[in-house]
Amino acid sequence: MTTPQVPAPPTGTSVPTRRERVREATLLEIKETARRHLVEHGPAGVSLRAVAREMGMTAPGLYRYVPGIDALLVAVTADLFDELASAVAAADAAVPDHDTDQRILDSLRAFRSWATTHRAEFAIMFGPRTAPEADITPAVEAGRRFGATFFTLFDRLLAEQRFPLPDDESVPAELARELRSFAGTCGVSADHIPVAAVRILASCWVRLYGVVCMEVFEHMHFAMTDMEPLFEAELLDVMTELGVRYTPPADEGGTAPRPSDSSD
Repeated sequence: MTTPQVPAPPTGTSVPTRRERVREATLLEIKETARRHLVEHGPAGVSLRAVAREMGMTAPGLYRYVPGIDALLVAVTADLFDELASAVAAADAAVPDHDTDQRILDSLRAFRSWATTHRAEFAIMFGPRTAPEADITPAVEAGRRFGATFFTLFDRLLAEQRFPLPDDESVPAELARELRSFAGTCGVSADHIPVAAVRILASCWVRLYGVVCMEVFEHMHFAMTDMEPLFEAELLDVMTELGVRYTPPADEGGTAPRPSDSSD
């Protein structure tokens, strides 16, 4: 019988040692345990002592893997952004590459779907910073990866001149400064995208994110039991302004707004 050949690692890479694999697996378990505590008890309910107790470790033992609770929360947040980015990327990849319009719609709907089914996780990702003294670079970089799909598609609309742009001079200097900061933080290429385009991108994001945020945190719960029709209405308005043809979700059941004849 022929002995199966184990494929060699790619050139320039090394196989992790057993110690490294065990360490990585332990760190993953620490983050998964912290996430469960986050979902069950909120950020204030996550502690190294509680995580260690559930894992059968001592709290000091966890310091071999994370420098403290703030760093642990940042690591969990980074993983959540990567998970959200994967959900958005999967929705985008399920649509033919040339169908930019549907790719944008499905990506935004995937964002809302993930957010409304992961409310506790959404709160730590997009809510007030829970670890003000920690280095949040890993979470910021993961957030950029999450936004990459949207920014790439927006850039495509911009290149196709789907919507008119005002002059950059029409944007007040104070706002232009903040928009450049927004672009830099979010990973938008500020070198070739006019500040007026960043203004439109920021406005669209605020409108759609705002509806999702209000739904996740139940800010409209006193008046609305189903926020999807409002989200779809905003999606229709925003996409129309960007020159994107809106189509209702496949399983919308007649609740989402239909595109007007003028959009045909």
